[in-house]
Amino acid sequence: MKNFVQPGNTITLTAPYAVASGDGLLVGSIFGVAAGTAALGESVETALTGIFDITKIGSQSWTAGAKIYWDDTNKRTTNVATSNTLIGVAIEAVAGGAGDTIGRVRLNGSF
Repeated sequence: MKNFVQPGNTITLTAPYAVASGDGLLVGSIFGVAAGTAALGESVETALTGIFDITKIGSQSWTAGAKIYWDDTNKRTTNVATSNTLIGVAIEAVAGGAGDTIGRVRLNGSF
């Protein structure tokens, strides 16, 4: 197909804030995980699909299949929809203890 550009699993975005490899970032309606480190305004390769371990709110428990959102104010995932952006689903249950701050998320890659 002559108009095909790329699969789109990873794209280059302009970092809306400083990010390190593995950090989530939201650019408009596009959510992804940074593949490297970038300062505010620098280009960063960003994964849009796949399964990632991402920082979450420690006090929340998740069930497998729960919708997961990005809290751009606090730069972490949450299961609370209000004022947040849907990014995917939890692929396993996670406890809600203070130390349970990582959740495994399958990014939906859609906007």
